[in-house]
Amino acid sequence: MTPPPIGSHRSPALPFVSDVLTIEMDGPLATVWLDRPEKRNALGPTFWEDLPRAMEAVTSDPTIRAVVVAARGPHFSVGLDLVAMGDLTGGPDRGAAPLSPAARARSAREQIVRLQSSVTSVADCPLPVIAAIQGYCIGGGVDLAAACDIRLASADAVFSVRETKVAIVADLGSLQRLPRIIGSGHVAELAFTGRDIGAARAEAIGLVNSVSSDPEHLLEDARALATEIAANSPLAVQGTKAVLAAGDGRSVADGLDYVATWNAGFLISDDLAEAMAAFVEKRPAVFSGH
Repeated sequence: MTPPPIGSHRSPALPFVSDVLTIEMDGPLATVWLDRPEKRNALGPTFWEDLPRAMEAVTSDPTIRAVVVAARGPHFSVGLDLVAMGDLTGGPDRGAAPLSPAARARSAREQIVRLQSSVTSVADCPLPVIAAIQGYCIGGGVDLAAACDIRLASADAVFSVRETKVAIVADLGSLQRLPRIIGSGHVAELAFTGRDIGAARAEAIGLVNSVSSDPEHLLEDARALATEIAANSPLAVQGTKAVLAAGDGRSVADGLDYVATWNAGFLISDDLAEAMAAFVEKRPAVFSGH
């Protein structure tokens, strides 16, 4: 199936309604918008419930080949909504019966695991996911960005693994995913200090792939990259993502064995035949994903 051309807007294949997230389908691209600009896209209870639904909605559409995670307003996200998530962070839970220390710890752990699963829905998306980051990207915002495959930023972006400054250990994925992205030394520096870094430093340490001049150009650059990816065989792109994930933490030999098995099943695809035909005929390939 050939995806609709860029500029062809439509609704997600699965019904999706949220107060804090919106989805924009544009040809083979889907943009998942953090849409709470009045709160600088602080991540409250509704966000954690709706993020997995949003990822399911975009992956359910077989014509979507790449996803951009972007944010309305001047900031990507200031992180966890500490007021709305007060029961998780130790704030008062008015009207509730007092819990024992053990019961409170168990409840907190269950909520943390639920929030972790929400972020992991982005990392587990079989489609390539690009984060477009402007303004503040703090705490949980970094967790979300780290779960994406590629990160782009505007020149005004500010990043912070801020949790130690509010007496919390970062627990939604930054400490697990960032070492694979920027190395353990940079992660330790950012997480121990909780300091802010700008877009230039983020690019220098590999936290972001590139920096755009402003948020408008950032979105253009993110969509251009997503479009370039979407022009390739979706079988090969998604297979590459799966092989990269399967090789994480394993030996080179294990990774080679996995990709040999993968390609043995997919080299017979229509997409490969189309690639060969396009090469011989000296024309751009048009991939069906079959």
